[in-house]
Amino acid sequence: MTAATYDLVIDQGSDFAIDLTITDAGTAKNLTGYSGRAQIRSTHAASSATASFTCSIVGAAADGILKMELSAATTTSMTPGRYVYDLEIHTASDAIVKRLIEGSVTINPEVTR
Repeated sequence: MTAATYDLVIDQGSDFAIDLTITDAGTAKNLTGYSGRAQIRSTHAASSATASFTCSIVGAAADGILKMELSAATTTSMTPGRYVYDLEIHTASDAIVKRLIEGSVTINPEVTR
């Protein structure tokens, strides 16, 4: 199965968080033993990440909810514009890696500083 596409719009200088319910065949995926990781890059081919989301499981792992977050300090340091991102879940030592979602990230410029 290919990753879903979901585009994000983030305000520069603001905290950002999104809770995602991960499902497998219509049922919440049990995330026991999994961790999440997600990065933003200027392009798919960029050698380094512009920012990394903090990813955490929300509540019981069996509920399948994963939170992706960026702090206001992180978004403040980002240049407004368009980027790309993806989110993966993985087990220890990357025995299992699955890309779940991908898309563009638009950073809207901040006025108040």
